[in-house]
Amino acid sequence: MELLDQARAHVDSGALFAELATLVAYPTVSDAPEGRVAIQAYLDEVLTPALTALGCEVTQHANPDPAGGPFLVGVRTESPDRPTLLCYGHADVVGEAGEWGEGRDPWTLTADGDRWYGRGTADNKGQHLINLTALRLLLADRGKLGFNLKFLFETGEEIGSPGLTEFAEQEQDLLKADVLIASDGPRLDAATPTLFLGARGGIRLTLDADLRPDAAHSGNWGGILRNPATTLTGAIASLVDGHGRVQVPALLPPELPESVRTALADVVVDASDEGWGDQRLTPAERLYGWNTLEVLALDAGNADRPVNAIPGRARAVLQLRYVAGTDVDGVAPAIREHLAAQGFPMIDVTADVSFLASRTPVDNPWASWAKSTLDAVAEKPVAVLPNFGGGLPNHVFTDVLGLATLWLPHSYPGCLQHAPDEHQLAPVAREGLVLATALFSAFSSAPPTLRR
Repeated sequence: MELLDQARAHVDSGALFAELATLVAYPTVSDAPEGRVAIQAYLDEVLTPALTALGCEVTQHANPDPAGGPFLVGVRTESPDRPTLLCYGHADVVGEAGEWGEGRDPWTLTADGDRWYGRGTADNKGQHLINLTALRLLLADRGKLGFNLKFLFETGEEIGSPGLTEFAEQEQDLLKADVLIASDGPRLDAATPTLFLGARGGIRLTLDADLRPDAAHSGNWGGILRNPATTLTGAIASLVDGHGRVQVPALLPPELPESVRTALADVVVDASDEGWGDQRLTPAERLYGWNTLEVLALDAGNADRPVNAIPGRARAVLQLRYVAGTDVDGVAPAIREHLAAQGFPMIDVTADVSFLASRTPVDNPWASWAKSTLDAVAEKPVAVLPNFGGGLPNHVFTDVLGLATLWLPHSYPGCLQHAPDEHQLAPVAREGLVLATALFSAFSSAPPTLRR
């Protein structure tokens, strides 16, 4: 049986489902003490044996940041003359956000038609299991991989990857490779094989209009006391209008590169509200190539039980989702300067960079190699995105380790990760295993000119 047929048969036989059930059963929640115990067990009982079976020397490393958990690294060296592949995954999952449908247990894998329900099925256990399985199938078929392998697992991606940057800086020799191939995040949609090259970043912005310690009667004081809620909403509207269009140029990237525009020309985004966002850009360009400013929360008074009083304070939390090339350090000063010029100097602005934006250039030779490899085995055209819309620690690999990054996601936007009823789609898992197997198989014969 040919290698790719073996990949299809592995899913069709139920073997992948059975393995995933074992992984889901570990409640590896990184922001809970009991989850840290489960994470350690997951490293010891699941990932270490899986990497050992691939012929890797496996080591655990303490996190330089006490807020984070340990790192696990597996290294298989076949020959110093062969290319070296770095893979990545994260062992942790989010906690529970509500009741699951049909009385499902998040830690028990259950199938309903093509949907495999369970926490981590999409983010990220199902995805790294597919890649581990592809490597295992390749090794069994050839008796060797044909390349050197390094596999890095972190245990705190869901809490912002604490310590990952520092660990990569300290262990550059250990993690040295020619390219990163990893899987996380969603495809463009369930039907479209996708390759993305980076991630947008996020800056959380808090706008605080704290004008007085107490509320004031709206009849006795209305019209002569500044209302912090009115002030705040006016300030927000000066930053991003009621149709989602960013009004401050300093909050946008300097340009939409022509290579990005070309890559997104044929990308169709199914869900898009008419008239929302910058209409000079296509929905794909707005989502994958541009910055957006979103209001996450507004707080003033009590909307459930309002009283006839002007609140003393109003606060809003916004988020700038931004692409590589944005002047991150200039965001907060630009907002303060803009608000002062608009007559809102009383609003305090704080900014926190939640995650950094980064991407491998669309015209990077590794990206061209990966797309041509995947196009040869996929049953439909492969979409290439300059970055996906969410956040990942991609900058660790591009900016710290100096690698081109190729992300082959094995999930889709409707997977409900971080929510009740997270699930993996069986057809996506099946196709994902075929694509990952093909990509790893081709890596050993990648042109030497691609190597670092």
